[in-house]
This record gives sequence, C-alpha cells and structure tokens, in this order.
Amino acid sequence: MGDRPVVFVTGSRSGLGRALAEHFLRQGYAVEGCSRSPAGWTADGYVHHEADVTDEVAVSRVVLDIARRHDRLDVAINNAGGASMNHALLTPVATLDRLLATHVRGTFLVSRECAKVMQRRKTGRIVNLSSVAVPLRLEGEAAYGTAKAAVEHLTRVLAREFAPFGITCNAVAPAPTDTALLRGVPPKKIETILGRLALHRMGLPEDVVHVVNFLTQPASACITGQIIYLGGP
Repeated sequence: MGDRPVVFVTGSRSGLGRALAEHFLRQGYAVEGCSRSPAGWTADGYVHHEADVTDEVAVSRVVLDIARRHDRLDVAINNAGGASMNHALLTPVATLDRLLATHVRGTFLVSRECAKVMQRRKTGRIVNLSSVAVPLRLEGEAAYGTAKAAVEHLTRVLAREFAPFGITCNAVAPAPTDTALLRGVPPKKIETILGRLALHRMGLPEDVVHVVNFLTQPASACITGQIIYLGGP
C-alpha cells in the first residue's frame, strides 16, 4: 500500500502488452499484468498473474488481489486479444466465438471489476485497444473487426456510466503494428492495409504507448468516450 500508482495491463506477456508494462515501470508505477501463460520475463515492480480474461472468476480474483495488496488501482489497459484474417465464408464459428470472448467479454469483465476498485477513490483511467480494421472495414476481418467494433461501442457506453465516479474510458486503435500478432499475415495484405492509411508505414509499439500514456495522465481527466485511430484511416 502507498502512494505509488498502480496499473493493470492484460496480455502483458509480449508485444504491445509488454511494451506498455515496461513503459509504466519506467514511469514509477507498480505494474500488474496477466496472460494465460507465464510471462517469461521479470522486472522490479512487476507482478504477473496467469489468468484468462474471459474467465469471470479469474478476473475477479486477480483484481481483488491487486486491490488487497495496493489498496488502489489507477489505470487498467485492456490489451489482451487475438486476430484472425479469413473470408467470412471460410471462417469457423469457433473463431468468431473466440474473438468475441477475448475482446468483448474480456474487456467488459476487466473494465467492470477494475471500475469497482477505482470508484473508491473517485478516479481512474481505462484504456481499451481497438483497431483501424473497424473504420477501414477490411476484407477478411469480419470476425476480428466485429469484435473490435463492439469494443468501441462498449468504450463509449462505459465512459458515460463510469463518469460519475471520476473514471474515464477511451480506446486506442492502432494501425498494423510490428509485433508477433502480424507474423501470420501475408506481406501483400499488410501492404494493402497500409496503402489505405494516410501514413503508409507500419505502426511501432511506441506509437501506441505514447497515446495510451497521454490518456492516463491526470491532465487528461476531461477526455473520455473517445476512439483514437492511429495512422489516419
């Protein structure tokens, strides 16, 4: 317990999640992370939880543990997710179910449980991860884009519901970003997506980290219910 701010980052084992966790460690936060498997990395000030964000009991347990040890929770970042690129006619319903569960159910559960802790101090920041796949209406991403569109709607509704408690809720929607998530995407498909953006370049983890950091600052208290698209879709 103490005055050190606390952030909870889901999907913190690798990629954007790890980049975000390491950024907040450098900013002096106590960082709590989670993934379905061990982190595979350690750092002073970082605590890793093995939990699936689609599991209501597991999410509740993790957030309760964070609250008990720190007596506060300042920031929650819903980064955990997955991707799939396939024509709708070739997409198994199991893929749709998995993406909706991770992105929508997971974001809902983590946001709900974290807000319960944040409201005690009448302040908090929730940042969700979306994608430019939503405004670009990308072919081959019917399941993924639908899941992220739901995250954006959820973000806007939670912003209104949580506002009376001093909690903001926003979303950052990256362009294709140089992480392991893109390794299975054909290069020509990535080139096509980048060609539809104002900035014809791959996103970098630091691009996302910069915007998330901005949204979590005390001076950003009046910014809520916003979806910030990166790359200029």
